[in-house]
Amino acid sequence: MSRDFPDAGFRVLTAVPDDSAGFALIRLTARDVDDVLAAMRDHDVLSKVSVMARGDGVATVRIETTAPLLLVAAKRSGLPIEMPLDIENGVAEVEVTGEHERVAALGKRFDEMGLEYEVERVRQRVDPVRLLTDRQQELLLAAVELGYYDVPRQSTLTEVADHVGIAKSTCSETLQRVERTVVREFVDDLPTRPLGDDADAAGAADEGADAEADADAESDPNTDGGTDAEADTEPAPSRPTYHS
Repeated sequence: MSRDFPDAGFRVLTAVPDDSAGFALIRLTARDVDDVLAAMRDHDVLSKVSVMARGDGVATVRIETTAPLLLVAAKRSGLPIEMPLDIENGVAEVEVTGEHERVAALGKRFDEMGLEYEVERVRQRVDPVRLLTDRQQELLLAAVELGYYDVPRQSTLTEVADHVGIAKSTCSETLQRVERTVVREFVDDLPTRPLGDDADAAGAADEGADAEADADAESDPNTDGGTDAEADTEPAPSRPTYHS
């Protein structure tokens, strides 16, 4: 249906499988909802289409299908599919959470049913509360509240340190550890791609970033080069490696 109406939006709000059928609640958005609903009612694998709510260009629809392939695959592999699920032009972006063996089993079920798919990413989900220590969380929240990470900055490193009652060098070192942990966790979730011809551009961007960092340091009248330099050179503890 989404291929027949590429301009329409199909969002599966919730869905459950039965032994030989599937039931779902869908939010449909389209220029002409009636045309889409008529086509859905004529579709050979949609045994029932009921409009639960209706508005201008939008409808909430309950459907029953005799071919709930995605739901059956999820059920057989023991992995619930996270909702809502958006479908566009015949493609659904599916997110699941589970053990590695069950994720692999889901792929096998797709293969058995003839469903084409691509694995976009596999990652270890980390609780952000457990990513940082209590002390690191407290300092990070204080720095954000004081505008330390605003552009331009609304507070200096010295002001953040005074606010939480620690030495400036300790504050600098702790924030560096926090930034490293958070940035690495974020980068791990980014899709990988070869640098190729972008290497020179990346180098230029790095130079610009270094210049901006130097300018910020010089503009901070409370910067103490000695203590911060010592904190910068101290080796930080290694970050645990997550496998999935």
